[in-house]
Amino acid sequence: MTRPLTILGIESSCDDTAAAVVRGTQVLASVVYGQTSLHADFGGVVPEIAARAHAEKLDHCVEEALAKASLTLAELDGIAVTAGPGLIGGVLSGVMCAKGLSAATGLPLIGVNHLAGHALTPRLTDQLAYPYLMLLVSGGHCQFLIVESHDTFQRIGGTIDDAPGEAFDKTARLLGLPQPGGPSVEKAAKSGDPKRFALPRPLLNQPGCDMSFSGLKTAILRARDSVVAEKGGLTTQDQADLSASFQAAIADVLIEKTRRALDAYLALKPAKPAFAIAGGVAANGTIRDGLKALCAGLDTDFVAPPLHLCTDNAAMIAYAGLERMAAGMTDDLTLSARPRWPLDQRSAPMLGSGKKGAKA
Repeated sequence: MTRPLTILGIESSCDDTAAAVVRGTQVLASVVYGQTSLHADFGGVVPEIAARAHAEKLDHCVEEALAKASLTLAELDGIAVTAGPGLIGGVLSGVMCAKGLSAATGLPLIGVNHLAGHALTPRLTDQLAYPYLMLLVSGGHCQFLIVESHDTFQRIGGTIDDAPGEAFDKTARLLGLPQPGGPSVEKAAKSGDPKRFALPRPLLNQPGCDMSFSGLKTAILRARDSVVAEKGGLTTQDQADLSASFQAAIADVLIEKTRRALDAYLALKPAKPAFAIAGGVAANGTIRDGLKALCAGLDTDFVAPPLHLCTDNAAMIAYAGLERMAAGMTDDLTLSARPRWPLDQRSAPMLGSGKKGAKA
């Protein structure tokens, strides 16, 4: 029987510094150092501050992960690291750390697409068989992917502008709620009336699985300004009602677009149909419950990883690296940090291209 690979994963693409050790589908250790307090006064992540914090914390994070796994570097089979996409300073910090460890130990280096880490998380947690449909929904990304293998992803839809996580953060700032915006808006929405404000459901009148959330941010701004003009400010109940109305609009769009994506996926007649969700917004209970009910009605398995594996973490990077290494795919010390790195290399970019490549 083949011994399962043991991989160290390193993640630093945004504002979480993380390291983890995975053996097969077992997470031996997972360490995440957040930066929320560092960015709290700025209303969002400041790339320069994030990069410096990663550089200061990465070695401690790796040491802690190895200690929790009761392993040494010599007992590993490889080192996986997020090589993109993400804030380039943070990605570069992680890549350089991984390169140093690889050069010092001789261990194979595996560059991992951060989005692939999210997309393959259901393989780590539930051993989901290929192909499955994935909704990757986070602060920077939102797309439907048919996951055909560890290295083959077919995008069948996504956001044409802002990601839902970004919209949650912007809404929280508009309403005076703390960051990160997703948990704050969800908490406020629990005591709110989702029908008080008639917010748009963008692109529901258009065919296909593409989404748009930029207009929804504008609509919540106008609704807020209307209340402020009438009352001179926002009450706690106003915040709750605006949050609930916004969350309901996001949920309605994601559920309806998921219905259409499932139709396209099920037309392929997979042997064991399955739908999975990952990314930070996947932690939202209202969205999860709506998608779970949708799948139940279509006789499709619904898989939602544990909440701590939905947000950025290194266990998903270690596992994605493990699948790549098992397939004979490793890198050398020329591995580059990439700010952009679409998963689906065959489809036309959704958000355009620039000097740094396709955005998505």
